[in-house]
Amino acid sequence: MKNFGVAFGRVLGTVLSVGLLGCSTIAGGNTGANPIVGAWLVKDAAAPFPYHMYVFNADGTMQQANPDAGDKASSDSDGKGVWIADGRKIKGKWVEVTADRVSRQFIGRGELSFDIVADGNRFSGPSVFRFYDAEGKMVEGPIDTSISGERVTLP
Repeated sequence: MKNFGVAFGRVLGTVLSVGLLGCSTIAGGNTGANPIVGAWLVKDAAAPFPYHMYVFNADGTMQQANPDAGDKASSDSDGKGVWIADGRKIKGKWVEVTADRVSRQFIGRGELSFDIVADGNRFSGPSVFRFYDAEGKMVEGPIDTSISGERVTLP
């Protein structure tokens, strides 16, 4: 029984030590407090449904969401993407997958690339949308547009 306690202690110590290694910062990640980090109400006049919600995370990932009412023939997922700071600009891209509403089959993906500048509680800049079919062939776009955002703040 004493040997079990010693072995258990060693295993537990090893697991905790290895676990703590996973709590370090990834080299090359966005480690500073960038002004884009946060939640935003975004408008894209060229989109089928112009209002979106974006969330920019400090680790360089992001999420996009909007109501699924923009297209009666297809249904799309929330977008997931990445961003990097490039001087004052924020460059990024998010991707959503699309399904046919009737057959419920995968029909392709949409990709929005952007190059925006955050200024306090607002951002704006150009973006480009492309749509690819299930085989990866671009079937729509590039569609040049611009997006603008207003930060979600507490009352």
